[in-house]
Amino acid sequence: MNKASILLVDDHPMLRKGVAQLFSLEDNLEVIAEANCGDEAITLAIKHVPDLILLDLNMKGLTGIETLSALKRANITSKVVIFSVSDNETDVLQALKFNADGYLLKDSEPEELIDKVNLAIAGEFVISSPLTQILARSLRPSNNKTSLIESLTQRELENLKLIAGGKTNKDIARKLGITEATVKVHVKNLFKKLGLKTRVEVAIWAVEQKL
Repeated sequence: MNKASILLVDDHPMLRKGVAQLFSLEDNLEVIAEANCGDEAITLAIKHVPDLILLDLNMKGLTGIETLSALKRANITSKVVIFSVSDNETDVLQALKFNADGYLLKDSEPEELIDKVNLAIAGEFVISSPLTQILARSLRPSNNKTSLIESLTQRELENLKLIAGGKTNKDIARKLGITEATVKVHVKNLFKKLGLKTRVEVAIWAVEQKL
């Protein structure tokens, strides 16, 4: 079995050690490198291009957001998930703004952390359960967005419901019997019409609309 490679980025060695030990118990996960600051993380990410980077938010030197931004500018293809003690709404939304692939809390249960990490590696956006309501409050739809649902085509509406169900583009393509490229076009149009930027925003909006 090919193991998924992980880069741990945190300025607390004990935390890195604990998380690395947890992942070592999984047959499909492998921590290939550890960094204690943003600059080191960027260097190691370029060198190893891991499947996943688990990135602390508050570090000395470059912050997690600054590191995330630098990784995106460097076109690093690794999934980058923020791993933080902060459940502050501003921190969560800022991570989404800079295109993080997820936001997980450090007090997550080990089983949940493993599950979310595997989902992130598979290409899904992940977020700790307690943060869902924070996002729902901050993204509560306005009246004009409610009316926008009438502008969606039947196919876009089908895509919307499947995204809300946590389906990936590949899953949607299989479900609807269309190509993944076609799904990407529908999703792009969906984002544009609703004025949203991420799949999690679309999912929360759909839930708010009782779709």
